[in-house]
Amino acid sequence: MLTACCPFSILLSCVPSLSRYRALTLILTFLLYTSFHLSRKPISIVKSELHKNCTSVSELATIASGSGGQQPSLTPLHTDLDCSWKPFDKSNYKQLLGAMDYSFLCAYAVGMYLSGIIGERLPIRLYLTVGMLTSGLFTCLFGLGYVYNIHSLGFYVFVQVANGLVQTTGWPSVVTCIGNWFGKGRRGLIMGLWNSHTSVGNILGSLIAGYWVSSNWGLSFIVPGLIIAAMGVTQWFPNLVLKDPCPACFPTIPALLIKLLLPRESVCVPVQPVLVVKSESKPTAISFTGALRIPGVIEFSLCLLFAKLVSYTFLFWLPLYITKAAHLDAKKAGDLSTLFDVGGIVGGILAGVISDKLGKRATTCAVMLLLAAPTLYGFSMISQLGLGPTTGMLLVCGGLVNGPYSLITTAVSADLGTHKSLKGNAKALSTVTAIIDGTGSVGQYHWSADLKDYIAILKLPKYRNTI
Repeated sequence: MLTACCPFSILLSCVPSLSRYRALTLILTFLLYTSFHLSRKPISIVKSELHKNCTSVSELATIASGSGGQQPSLTPLHTDLDCSWKPFDKSNYKQLLGAMDYSFLCAYAVGMYLSGIIGERLPIRLYLTVGMLTSGLFTCLFGLGYVYNIHSLGFYVFVQVANGLVQTTGWPSVVTCIGNWFGKGRRGLIMGLWNSHTSVGNILGSLIAGYWVSSNWGLSFIVPGLIIAAMGVTQWFPNLVLKDPCPACFPTIPALLIKLLLPRESVCVPVQPVLVVKSESKPTAISFTGALRIPGVIEFSLCLLFAKLVSYTFLFWLPLYITKAAHLDAKKAGDLSTLFDVGGIVGGILAGVISDKLGKRATTCAVMLLLAAPTLYGFSMISQLGLGPTTGMLLVCGGLVNGPYSLITTAVSADLGTHKSLKGNAKALSTVTAIIDGTGSVGQYHWSADLKDYIAILKLPKYRNTI
């Protein structure tokens, strides 16, 4: 029989608080990284506005003047200089637009390797806050180029490089938070649900940027920039969440369990106070080479290299591809491109559930990527049949590509960052996450260069006639 000196009610009150902290951490980090992706998406929506199809504009103007009873002019009423934004009004606009992506992705790939190492040695809250505020600043700066009529290519390249560097603060930080608060039991499912922030951010970014792209594309950057900056300020206040899971009441649980397990009837056995001696040797942050020696880090990094290159190709170029192929305006193309991210949400959750059930994350990734290869090839063929088949293929491609991408960058990274070879050292998660994601960013950088050349020679008359 338990007596009053064994307050079981305190034990019960502590357990729900752990769940509350976990839920708060999950929700907060979800919103934080949603804002990161929300601020990356506008460039893909605005590309078609930076360089418009001036030929179609000229044709419409000529038809309008002809219908009014006037003699239509034989010379185009609009040239590239009239309807495009300098310096993207030239014939090499595809290379210039590609330079925007190269600048961001190259800086992101290099910065990610450094970000994990720095993140292990700084407070997560401070690191995230500074990163999100500066990300908001540089995102807004790109939009201010429209407001102040800036036409310097160097300005836009500089903004993209700076933004790519500061955006690397996000991923290692949020994965470290989640990895510390959640065990391996259902990590695949939990992180599959949680990683949908990538697709949710892309969808919201497309909708926000698409709302202003035709009227004032500067706001397509300024509004997302203000959102990520506001989230950076917001996350500073929940002090307890972005730390290791050790709320104040949790240390009382072992002592209470001792009281509960001691054999007694009505006698209260006093528990002697325990003196906790702080160890002189704290766990030190793992080195870059030490993280590479963890089994599986190199293998999964190379796997992500190929998965992420496809995912970011769709992220940066899909709206422009749809605009050129289907001859839709920028807003409609942006809305249609969100279907790839919708499929990615389902694929990420499905990959997490399957890997939890089978206990084989590598096998799950391999099977989905093998299925993605012929599906992507089929997308280029089936998309010529009309809008309906294109919609279905975007959903399937999104699921098969983003499923492994989600699994590797979340559950797999957390598993490797807490690998048994580390012997309980929790100072490796951020570095491991950065190595895996940084290697994937190298792949996305090279593939983006190839796709712009594919779009340059895009000629789909059958597609144009079926939309």
